[in-house]
Amino acid sequence: MATLIAPSNHSAQEDAEALRKAFEGWGTDENLIITILGHRTVHQRQQIRRVYEEIYQEDLVKRLESEIKGDFEKAVYRWILEPADRDAVLANVAIKSGKNYNVIVEIATISSPEELLLVRRAYLNRYKHSLEEDLAAHTTGHIRQLLVGLVTSFRYVGDEINPKLAQSEAEILHDAVKEKKGSYEEAIRVLTTRSKTQLIATFNRYREIHGTSISKKLVDEGSNDFEKALYTTIRSINDHFKYYEKVVRNAIKKVGTDEDAVTRVIVSRAEKDLKIISEVYYKRNSVNLEHAIAKETSGDYKKFLLTLLGKED
Repeated sequence: MATLIAPSNHSAQEDAEALRKAFEGWGTDENLIITILGHRTVHQRQQIRRVYEEIYQEDLVKRLESEIKGDFEKAVYRWILEPADRDAVLANVAIKSGKNYNVIVEIATISSPEELLLVRRAYLNRYKHSLEEDLAAHTTGHIRQLLVGLVTSFRYVGDEINPKLAQSEAEILHDAVKEKKGSYEEAIRVLTTRSKTQLIATFNRYREIHGTSISKKLVDEGSNDFEKALYTTIRSINDHFKYYEKVVRNAIKKVGTDEDAVTRVIVSRAEKDLKIISEVYYKRNSVNLEHAIAKETSGDYKKFLLTLLGKED
């Protein structure tokens, strides 16, 4: 369930002309930018971009980058991109920084097989080399095997489950993840090839056998990048609503809010399931997500995020 509130009918030309006026004069009219772009669907935003370029012979994205700054600019930039192109940018930033491979795992596991193919195509078009090529060049060992396996996977999306397979692969994961005596290669094979439905059955069987969730105590202060990526893989496949809730909760409770993480979740999920994530957030924290966001952010950045959440400041 989306939080985005957008009109069913709009004039791309009128929107493009209004945005042009927002850029003119002594100061940029940030409120007008928020009012227009914060209330348009992905299809409507792409129409506005095309019409703006046709009329004014300049790229709307580049103009926005020159007119607004900081976290607000980053949020608007990521919002105006098509979803696959946005994920390609997020993936590239994660690879180049070498700090947050969880973003790669998110994109690979939460996207549908068709969406993931579009991301890989967008990455290739934008950077002139493949996503898996860049991952292989920037990682080694088990984390390379896991990440490359996840981004190149094309999972079955039906509801069929093999109970015997769930039983045997629950033990494979237990040996590798908990006992540290099994083969990580086997765990990677299971997590990168099975359907999400089959994997959830495997995770449930794991809980039945061992009396605890597979992700429980999987990571701690001393965990390496591979163990963190493994944890994210399991969490995001098992319940991506709870996963995203935790991403936002951790981002907000940090000393100094992690604006990148907050922006990523709100921008990428506003047209999909941000309402459900907000409900999970409230159930977990007894605070509305929009109130938490309003408390930890400020200015035009805050106004824009609240607009995408379906709330006005």
